Amino acid sequence: MSSRVFLSKLVLGLSAVLFVITIHAEDLSASQRLNGANTRKAFAKTKQAAFASTVRLIRNGKLITHGTIVTKEGLLLTKASACVGAREAVFADGKAYPVRIRRRDEKTDLALLQIMAKDKSFEPVQWSSDKLPTEGGWMVSADPKLKGLKVGVNSGTPRAIKREGGVIGVILGRDGNATGGVAIAEVVPRAAGATAGLKKGDVVTKVNGQSVKRREQVIELVGSHDPGDVVRIEVMRDDRSFSYQVTLGHRSVTFEMFNRNLQMSGPVSKRKDNFPMIIQHDLPLPPEAMGGPVLDINGKAVGLNMARVDRVTTYALTAKIVQDTLKALNR
Repeated sequence: MSSRVFLSKLVLGLSAVLFVITIHAEDLSASQRLNGANTRKAFAKTKQAAFASTVRLIRNGKLITHGTIVTKEGLLLTKASACVGAREAVFADGKAYPVRIRRRDEKTDLALLQIMAKDKSFEPVQWSSDKLPTEGGWMVSADPKLKGLKVGVNSGTPRAIKREGGVIGVILGRDGNATGGVAIAEVVPRAAGATAGLKKGDVVTKVNGQSVKRREQVIELVGSHDPGDVVRIEVMRDDRSFSYQVTLGHRSVTFEMFNRNLQMSGPVSKRKDNFPMIIQHDLPLPPEAMGGPVLDINGKAVGLNMARVDRVTTYALTAKIVQDTLKALNR
């Protein structure tokens, strides 16, 4: 058989395969897809476990994050940087109880809260005894309203996430004594600096009260803080002094504004770096659904959701890290 004939048959064969796949994909009903009704129905046992151990943490009537019940006495773990000001925990059945913060752990971004309810017994999460979930395995969490499930798969290798450091979202220009500080050459649209009020041409004179004259000083002082931290930036503009409170952003989000995947992602978690060990999954959860457990198909928790990174990536602390941190916080 000549190579030309072989290639012609190969192309025809591939075309036929692609045609069949296309037909099958179009024929697949919405209920049978990843987060369709039939798929979620198959996880009934996991749904019961997710709803029993997940709560919605509320501030001023709005959901700010999820929490995970870890003891029958009402202790819960959640994402520390997201739970500031939490007033009550609301369960899937609508029952609500006041909460108070007990302790925080900066290393893991976990916070331990206590549900204030006398003579009440709660159903704590059950942890998986497996060391780490296998890549490609099913992963399940409660949806933001605790009305249904979100289903996905373990989509990455367990690993530590290094510290990224926060950024203002500006490009620095000339500096030195003649400038009187460090000039801002460009301000990234919709980034932290722009939101706070910084403008192109401003000259940065102080960062958190410390005088700066060189670009390296600004980068070092700002970079010593994490995304989500608030830094005071003082600038000169038209011979007048202005002071701004800037909530630092993530470097990857700020300087990749034109990345198509990030543009499509919508809101992401303020802190999504500097974790000792994570598992990665693709459950479609918003930032306010972090803090809840991520479960396997048997309803056992393999981790605790900590950061929405983009539209297809969520980080969860591993069950072992969470349990070790709980022991330290509950001493």
